[in-house]
Amino acid sequence: MLEELLALGHKAAEYDAWPIKINDGEQFGSGFVAVNPNSKIPALLDRSGTEPVRVFESGAILMYLSEKFGGAFLPTMHSARAECLSWLFWQMGAAPFLGGGFGHFYAYAPEKIEYAIDRYAMEVKRQMDVLNRRLAEARYLAGDEYTLADIAVWPWYGALAKGLLYGSGEFLQVNEYTHVRRWTDEIAQRPAVKRGRMVNRTWGDPASQLHERHDASDFDTMTQDRVAAK
Repeated sequence: MLEELLALGHKAAEYDAWPIKINDGEQFGSGFVAVNPNSKIPALLDRSGTEPVRVFESGAILMYLSEKFGGAFLPTMHSARAECLSWLFWQMGAAPFLGGGFGHFYAYAPEKIEYAIDRYAMEVKRQMDVLNRRLAEARYLAGDEYTLADIAVWPWYGALAKGLLYGSGEFLQVNEYTHVRRWTDEIAQRPAVKRGRMVNRTWGDPASQLHERHDASDFDTMTQDRVAAK
């Protein structure tokens, strides 16, 4: 979202991004809890005003940034705005079944529980079918316009549609969701999305990893391949 705002010319959207090492329990440290009392990522601390403003939960962060920057990526037409917000909150309710439900039992649980895997797999496939039917009739989730809804849903369900989550692509038969895959590929080509995916990334190609982001020039000077070469 921040990279998209910068791409629109909102210079005040410049930001610092730090990774929170959840495997090391950093989300429970007093500094982070002060920003998000629920100890979850992501969280935002806006220091641009006279007093800091904390925002937590991804949907709240997206709406806060949209409102701060003139309603960016939130339609003004009543029907399209309602559609955008509906899909945005759909993601808030649906993604825990994908991550904490299916992802946990399929990839991380210490023992394989067939019932749990099947239960959450069927729910995730149902969700993908819901998305696929919507994207069969519209370019983006809210219609013809790229919105907060796409920004929220794409990271989870786009990755799933390309078989990049939990090595589960074949198991979930993600190739069946052709309209989700079309939408996924289109959004992946957005320059701001390409940059945003690099931020706080600590895996994969070193050239795609920008562990911390404090200035736009970091993309050219501080990716892990360049850091390692110094």
